[in-house]
Amino acid sequence: MTTTFDIYDAYIDILQNDQFSPPLAAIKALTKLIQNSDAGTMFELVSALQKGAKDLSSRSSNPISLNAGCELFNAFVTLFPHDSHNFENLKQRLIDYGETYATEALTYREKIAELAFGFIKDGSVILTHSYSRVVMQTLLRAHKQKRISVFVTEARPRGLGIKTAETLTAAGVPCKVILDSAVAYVMDKVDFVLVGSEAVVESGGLVNAVGSNQIAIIARAANKPFYALAESYKFHRLFPLSQYDLPSHNTKFLSFSRPSLPEGPASIKSSNDESIIPSDTSTLSPKPDLDPPRITQEQISQSNPDVDYTRFVLYSSTATYSIILIFRTKSPRPDLISLVFSDVGSLTPEGVSQYLVGMFSG
Repeated sequence: MTTTFDIYDAYIDILQNDQFSPPLAAIKALTKLIQNSDAGTMFELVSALQKGAKDLSSRSSNPISLNAGCELFNAFVTLFPHDSHNFENLKQRLIDYGETYATEALTYREKIAELAFGFIKDGSVILTHSYSRVVMQTLLRAHKQKRISVFVTEARPRGLGIKTAETLTAAGVPCKVILDSAVAYVMDKVDFVLVGSEAVVESGGLVNAVGSNQIAIIARAANKPFYALAESYKFHRLFPLSQYDLPSHNTKFLSFSRPSLPEGPASIKSSNDESIIPSDTSTLSPKPDLDPPRITQEQISQSNPDVDYTRFVLYSSTATYSIILIFRTKSPRPDLISLVFSDVGSLTPEGVSQYLVGMFSG
């Protein structure tokens, strides 16, 4: 591969087009890698693609969504049936396919919008979370023929719910931004929840903007449907068992650190010159002339996750669930997610698992 090509720079450049989500941008970036590759054998090309995917993942703070695109494209290249007479011809066919797929995949949101449209009744009150291109297309599609009203969460820490609300309001959709902490308060007014996804994993669970999991739990408690919209290129062969199994998890998230307090003038020193306790206990009280510590929104964002995992509801029996985890002979009921609307149809979470098995088995 030529030394001048940087796959991450290509990926970021592709993302400048708002129509391309991270998985599609990753597929296009890998296609460009093939164009710039000097690989002379299939083994060298596959190795270059795997290295490129690893590079993209390592340089992204939240690689889950782009990993799904890399996984899909690399699986296709590995399983690609061909009768090419020479390797250069094969490379060109792979490039053509990558470009064609990326263009065709842009139509998937319209297919999903049409599919979900039938589940939206006239007069529906909908709750959505954060910002999703496919959710926006679905809501705008419904607004053309039906009366709908939408509650939108702020979706901290990224605050992308504001972008959703501004777009819907500009289109004439009655819309109200609510606090993330007010979801339970408004749930009784909602007919159903509609969210997008960063990935739909092999268990049938959903990876989406942080807060999605608690919204699903509240919706389940209120007996309200929770629908997820996901393009098939976001289906990911990942099987997390908890929030902390996600590739985006960082041990610094929600970790406790000891506050740094000003050192008193009469602190007792230990043999290694560390302060142990002030000799004057009055120094334990905050001094009135000292400014109190300030916590900024940026600090909060850095110590909190961007996404969370909406998983299966567990059985009450811990022993039963342990056996499930070990043998995977039976899955707990997917109570939290009612349906996943995709370009390949409306799927139950179990249906997602079956589709993934078929997709990657060639």
